[in-house]
Amino acid sequence: MTPARAHRRALLLMVGATLCWSSAGVLVRSMHVTDAWEIAFWRSAFMSLFLGGWLWQQHGGKTLRRITAVGFPGLISASLFTVMFVGFIVAISHTTVANTLIVISIAPFFAALFGWLFLREPVAVRTWVTMLAAFAGIIVMFYGAASQARWLGALVALVVPVAFGFNTVLLRHMHATVDMIPAVLLAGVISAVLTLPLALPISANGSDFVLLAIMGAVQLGLGCVLMTIASRVLAAAEIGLVSILETVFGTLSVWALVGEHPGKAALTGGAIVVGALAINQLFALRERTGAEPVAIK
Repeated sequence: MTPARAHRRALLLMVGATLCWSSAGVLVRSMHVTDAWEIAFWRSAFMSLFLGGWLWQQHGGKTLRRITAVGFPGLISASLFTVMFVGFIVAISHTTVANTLIVISIAPFFAALFGWLFLREPVAVRTWVTMLAAFAGIIVMFYGAASQARWLGALVALVVPVAFGFNTVLLRHMHATVDMIPAVLLAGVISAVLTLPLALPISANGSDFVLLAIMGAVQLGLGCVLMTIASRVLAAAEIGLVSILETVFGTLSVWALVGEHPGKAALTGGAIVVGALAINQLFALRERTGAEPVAIK
């Protein structure tokens, strides 16, 4: 396979990952079960089964060794992934999908901010500018959420990008590179164990189990696998740029398929955030390649 063809394939895989992730809103809104803890439990359990099967198919008898090889850094990373997994479900249960996705999308800015605060890593001027613009968009969105009594869910959603930022900084501080699939598998196991007591008694019915299985295996598990494969070819800036599509796809899908209107404040704030993210990632990509920004189509 030529480098150009491999790059196009990786881009398509990354777009596929964003499509998987963005399906969460429609799946949750289509269930009869509404308890966030039960949804979080089943999603984590089904994801763990899927990723366990994936690792076994890839590594056979060496699967357990691959999981334990992540070591202490991997366990820390898995713990923070657990916070992200549970925080997302709790947030989406208390506010609109659009509000949740908009808040979560600023995760790269928290990584840059924490890197500057704790590791003294320099932050480019254009990142500061786009970061301020993104936070302005979040404020606009929060104003709309507060007026609709949905601010609590949007506030909970902030846990996700904060945990992502700490995850990034801690791994850099430890100079550790963690295999993502085993770390996410561990996060699924931890999340399932922690949320099970809160999920009882189980209220999901037959159709709910189908949707929950899709959430665990496809929305979260397959999405992580596709991103992991794509990351072997794509630059970090390209991954960040394509990942923005999750916010767009997720917001539009619940609007079109289940009739959840994001609201004017969310649309305005979301446009500001997505625009800031896109500009920052395009400049990062241009700096890396020394050429014009790549258009993702």
